[in-house]
Amino acid sequence: MNGEPVALQQPAHDAYRQLCDHHQWAVPDRYNMAVDVADRHDRDATALIFEDHTGTRTRMSWGAVRDRSNRVAARLHALGVRQGDRVAVLLSQRPDTAATYLGVLRTGAVLVTMSPLWADEPIRYRLADSDTSVLVSEAAHTRRTSDFAGITLDVDDPAIAAEDAGFRSVDTAADDPALIFYTSGTTGPAKGIVHAHRTLLGHNEFDVCHDLRPGDVFYGAGEWAWSMAKLMGPLRAGAIQFVYRPAAGFDPIGLLEATARNGVSTALVNPTFLRKLRAAAPDAGRRYPQAFRVVCCANEPLTVDLIDWFRDQFGVTVLDYYGSTESYPLVGNFPGVPVKPGSMGQPLPGWEVAVLDSAGRRVPVGEPGEICLRARSNPQYPLGYWGRPEQSAAVFGGEWYHTNDHATVDEDGYFWFQGRADDVIKTSGYRVGPFEIESALREHPAVAEAGVVGIPDSVRGQAIKAWLRLAPGYQPGETLARQIRDHVKLHHSRFAYPQHIEFISELPKSATGKIRRSALRDRDARTSPASEQTTPEPAQKEVHQ
Repeated sequence: MNGEPVALQQPAHDAYRQLCDHHQWAVPDRYNMAVDVADRHDRDATALIFEDHTGTRTRMSWGAVRDRSNRVAARLHALGVRQGDRVAVLLSQRPDTAATYLGVLRTGAVLVTMSPLWADEPIRYRLADSDTSVLVSEAAHTRRTSDFAGITLDVDDPAIAAEDAGFRSVDTAADDPALIFYTSGTTGPAKGIVHAHRTLLGHNEFDVCHDLRPGDVFYGAGEWAWSMAKLMGPLRAGAIQFVYRPAAGFDPIGLLEATARNGVSTALVNPTFLRKLRAAAPDAGRRYPQAFRVVCCANEPLTVDLIDWFRDQFGVTVLDYYGSTESYPLVGNFPGVPVKPGSMGQPLPGWEVAVLDSAGRRVPVGEPGEICLRARSNPQYPLGYWGRPEQSAAVFGGEWYHTNDHATVDEDGYFWFQGRADDVIKTSGYRVGPFEIESALREHPAVAEAGVVGIPDSVRGQAIKAWLRLAPGYQPGETLARQIRDHVKLHHSRFAYPQHIEFISELPKSATGKIRRSALRDRDARTSPASEQTTPEPAQKEVHQ
């Protein structure tokens, strides 16, 4: 190939080509997300179903959601909220949470979503950084923000229910700011990403990946505060949002029973969720038959073993898709289009995504490069970072948005994740993506979770080090480390394997559950605790095959 970019072949499957050919963005000049989501459905139709660990079930109709959102908007307006003000919402996933979000958006204010799972300090930081004027919360969390200088509105305040349900939603432009999401803050202070009302129109994954239809029952794992699209996209499509509320923590058995009982037909999960599900109920398909039609997966790379397990249990191939907090998703898999297990899939219709080298050129087939999105090529493109004009211009103002994630593209146009740009390991002249090694490690029965980084090595440039959390029943030690190392050599390669292994009780993770490799690199620079064992490989000649 002489280092020159090679033109990719046309998508190999007609179904994908047809998705792309038939796609067209339609964004009106005037658009309010809340009006579009809440006011299009029949009042008597079911919007949300909640079920708790006792089997108690609560149904909310669209009429109830619409009236409650208007009353929330009216109350906020009475408190002085006007278009462009920031209103934060800190609520658990209650029956009225969706209506509260919609109520904020009806006023033209900018919604700042807050998760109760955050510690107090991150909540205070986000309130201050966003210059929030009103916080809507519940009694369980208001004490955590006692020093908040603005107005706190208790979501259970009777004054909300007393408001008129006829509030007239503010007429907003599609480009007006609507949402602020905060990044995980893994490499510095968390930044608020500002999205316009039009952002929802760019979330076409619910059409092309989930194939959502009116009446589908949708389950989305995790908090709505992390991704409003996970709530608003299915509701806009006319799907019923199903929420399971466990007594505490993650309750996989209770969840499986509830999703079966309520006929959940489509879901959005993540690999950590699937691993926990498999550990709790390896034979889940036999014990808890489901009505799944489409199940998608996001948030971190999906491994082949999880795809195989889920298909064996439920007869459905999990469809992986990929994106970032700034723009999501970019690449995915689609019903009716062949899935290459382990691949992120192909660019979503309407998303101009490419893998580029450091000079901004498309890389040859099979060569690693950075995943990039052509700026302003779809309605979801952000307005920028809140209060950071210079960073906004640097990240979002050019021709391409750079994800800092590396991938390769095969001859059929499928993307294969390699790792973060700063996570790529250069060892003995090879460029190694840590995700592939982590996948091989997790295939060993002793390994529950794995994190891999490169550490300085005087001979190799970088050596590969793995931090492993063991599955129940296994004890750390040199013998087990050797067995795991040999497993990777056999199933991945004889040069890209962990020369160093450290057993650890918990891996450092971001707020969204992703392994923080930067924290692992920092950890290696310090002395490891005596209680956790590091086992370097015995000195030997390297064999490259």
